[in-house]
Amino acid sequence: MKNFIFSFLALLLLPAYMSGQAIKGKVVDSSGMGVPGAVISAPTSRTSADADFDGNFTINAKEGEIIKISMLGFDAVSVPATTTPMTVTLKESGDTALKEVVVIGYGTRKKIDNTSAVSSIKSEEITKMKVANASQAIQGKAAGVQVSTSDAPGSTPSVVIRGAGTALGGRNPLYVVDGMPTENINNINTNDITSYEILKDASSLAIYGTRGANGVIMITTKSGKGKMNVEVESFAGVRTPLKTVKMANSEEYVRYSNAAFSNDFPQGRFSANQPYNTDWLDEITRTGSYTQNNIAISGSSENVKYFFSVGNYEEKGILNGSDYGRTTIRSNNEFKLSDKVRISQNLSVSTIKNTPMPLSAFTNAYRQAPIVPVRYADGKYGVPFVSNGIVAETGASFNNVGNPAPQLDYTNEQQQSVILQGGLKLDYDIIKSLKFTSQFNGEFYTYKQYNYVDNTALWLSVDPTRTEADYPTSLNINTLTRGRDQYFNWNLSNYFTYNKVFAEIHDVEVTAGIEANVQGTREKLTIDRKNVNPNSNYWSLKDVNVASSVTGYKDEALNQRRLASYFARFQYKLLDKYLFTGTVRRDGSSQFAEDKRWGTFPSVGLGWIISKESFLSNVEPINLLKLRGSWGRLGNQNVPLNTQVFTSGLDYPDLGPGTTINSQVDPNLSWEIVEELSGGFDFELLNNRLKGSFDLYDKKTTNTILNVTPYSTSGITLATPAHVGEVSNKGYEIALRWDDKINDNLSYWVGGNFSHNKNELTSLKNVKLSPIIGGSLGNGQNTKILDNTSVGHPLGSYFMYEYAGIDPTNGQMLYYKANGTKVVQTALDELEDKKYAGSLLPSSTYGVTLGLNYKNIDFSVDGYGTGGAKVYNGKKAQRFGGENIEASLANDFWTPTNTTASNPAPSNVTPFASTYYLESADFFRINNITLGYKLPLKEDQFISFCRIYVNAINPFISQKFSGFSPDVTSDGKLVEGTQGVELDAYPSLRSFVVGVNLKF
Repeated sequence: MKNFIFSFLALLLLPAYMSGQAIKGKVVDSSGMGVPGAVISAPTSRTSADADFDGNFTINAKEGEIIKISMLGFDAVSVPATTTPMTVTLKESGDTALKEVVVIGYGTRKKIDNTSAVSSIKSEEITKMKVANASQAIQGKAAGVQVSTSDAPGSTPSVVIRGAGTALGGRNPLYVVDGMPTENINNINTNDITSYEILKDASSLAIYGTRGANGVIMITTKSGKGKMNVEVESFAGVRTPLKTVKMANSEEYVRYSNAAFSNDFPQGRFSANQPYNTDWLDEITRTGSYTQNNIAISGSSENVKYFFSVGNYEEKGILNGSDYGRTTIRSNNEFKLSDKVRISQNLSVSTIKNTPMPLSAFTNAYRQAPIVPVRYADGKYGVPFVSNGIVAETGASFNNVGNPAPQLDYTNEQQQSVILQGGLKLDYDIIKSLKFTSQFNGEFYTYKQYNYVDNTALWLSVDPTRTEADYPTSLNINTLTRGRDQYFNWNLSNYFTYNKVFAEIHDVEVTAGIEANVQGTREKLTIDRKNVNPNSNYWSLKDVNVASSVTGYKDEALNQRRLASYFARFQYKLLDKYLFTGTVRRDGSSQFAEDKRWGTFPSVGLGWIISKESFLSNVEPINLLKLRGSWGRLGNQNVPLNTQVFTSGLDYPDLGPGTTINSQVDPNLSWEIVEELSGGFDFELLNNRLKGSFDLYDKKTTNTILNVTPYSTSGITLATPAHVGEVSNKGYEIALRWDDKINDNLSYWVGGNFSHNKNELTSLKNVKLSPIIGGSLGNGQNTKILDNTSVGHPLGSYFMYEYAGIDPTNGQMLYYKANGTKVVQTALDELEDKKYAGSLLPSSTYGVTLGLNYKNIDFSVDGYGTGGAKVYNGKKAQRFGGENIEASLANDFWTPTNTTASNPAPSNVTPFASTYYLESADFFRINNITLGYKLPLKEDQFISFCRIYVNAINPFISQKFSGFSPDVTSDGKLVEGTQGVELDAYPSLRSFVVGVNLKF
């Protein structure tokens, strides 16, 4: 009976076995990304199937049977079916426009079908430039994107997309890393990035609502594919200042200072022969160095993709004592639970250690006289004392500049932070055309810091005659500041994606979902103490008499910020050439009053692929010509909020002490709104060798927030924020690239981009602004302003006296009054005679790239430049008297016998802020030169790939500015801060790097 049953079942199953079995596999492109919608057919078995969203497929076919895989935009392939999971790689067809895919909010889109302005930068372009932050590597690579950098260890580049639209609000773009919105990407190893997309126009940005006004940068990190692969990179480099300022030596300083002091100096003139000739910049700097080591393991099987990497970056800054280190760990995995369900997990951990040094040491090194030694022969620090014309340990002080050496020697500060970012993503294919995605991401940040100051040592360093016994008992022996900071943010999004082609001409994709975002309570704790044990092991507060040693205690908890959102996007393509995109997002923010929390942010985009029309289809030189345009409304919620300020301790007649409200609250205060109209076209010509795009945009912030002065009759004195202004950014962007292949051994490319932007405060309501004064020089002078007179001028405009040249009779500096007459500075009127004199914002930015590949050799050059901006030489303008001067001034100043000199007569009078110190910020810099060589290895060897390379980063610059760097970020504050003023600024650096890439 048993044998009969088995025989019967065999007869039943034999036809099914003969007709085929389940053949499983995945269709990927040349980069390893799945190709959704690919058609898999088995002609012999007369079966077919479509690949799912990730390129996976299952088809009934016989083992060994030839199956065909095809997809629009790819060359079809035929391969034999195997019972083991198959991976089929489709080669993109010659039409490059069909094969490019860009990452957009909550999905991807073929570049040819995209109606918005998106700049996509390849991962190899980012990793080619050996820097710690990926944003620094994109400088000059995307039209309309201004990247300003500081080479200080651990610094964050400033990224402005299509101009600055806000005066007091945040201007940084939103970063979205693997679905996680975050504020910066200092914690990301650039080697882990697989794609870097910059969303620039309203059509692409409206899906992010109140966070999209400043642009969005989408970063996708790597995943595994194919067999197990081990990649290793290691490089080491040295760093030196790209440009230095030649200062006067002792002889030149003495000659200039004697003329400046004249007979007013109590100790008489400096002697010509000084015992010291100090190069202060050389004394406080060193040759910087940095190294990076990365290892990554990746691969995939039928049901699992995996990627794991570890990277370590270590840098010794050029400023003595400044060190920075970062270690990153990343784990990205994808698990296929069934044919319909996939779970993706990503986790990154980064630890950062920083030993910062005061950047004011650069300014002190610039200003301190060369006749002052670093140390005297007895080991005491040099000070600006002079006796009988010679610098000595005793005598009269001739300037108030500190010695930068003890400033660095006695700086003892440590910072350490840990950032954890991770998430889970569920993809569920409900039916063939409908997918549900649920994604949760979290970010945890913790930071601790200490700053120990030896007050006694610093007191002794400023006067060699002092002794420790003389140290005043009223002063602290030392002070210690310790701080902690932490927060936890999370983001949860749930959305559906529907994609289907109807009647072969209607291609529809709909995305709709909801999202919750919480920026958790940020807790900050700062404790100031005095007279602690110098040994850090005893810095704990346990058993410490708080009343006697704690001088400051601040425990802050910044409010939690919550955002609830609904979003939808409709994308439609008709006849493969007419495109439409409609987006809407509705955001509700906890930051604002209850009736001002919700806002709606729509956008619409249109596209026309003209090259697919019959009248162009046979024009061979034109491979692609696409016209696109968009309109949208965006929001910026990183703005000043209402704050109710109380003043207590007031003494009212007949009422006694009391409290009063000293600020007003604007009930209409909410986010700033940006409306943008944008249009452009993309093209590929001459067999896809010439590619390019052109864009025009008009972007307006219609309700810019500025501080308003209350009416005098209100009794309120403090200024408060209100929606009172309009800021305009208008511009255009051009990008071109030529790629050509001479033969199988030689190919090359040449490319570039140019952007122009006009920024302007176009109007104000009928209010009186509270003036925003910025650009302080530390000597009572300021260089920037924003008030009612600023209408018609760019944000970040300089406001100062206009230099009128030199009085030939006495060499004094002259300035223009409002009526055009020339006067000395004492005759100027601050309210009437100051003028607007340009902005720190460039009107144009541009980038160039070229390179070639010859056999196993690769060579490339990238450059970046800006035009139309101004930079203020703050360190040069900070002279009080007795400071050093630049060599160019020391060798060409007015004297009775040299009345045609280009510089005024020597003076120790504090100069007014004027256009004399305002210089052009135009520059062009070679950002990167790379030369690499691939060893001729076979893939079946233990080491399958080895590339040795050398890099020169920022090796050359052409600039008009006489200071260290025209690309000054300073504190990053456009109006109220010192951005654009070179003062306490870290010099730009050039780096030379040697490295190797290995694959196993």
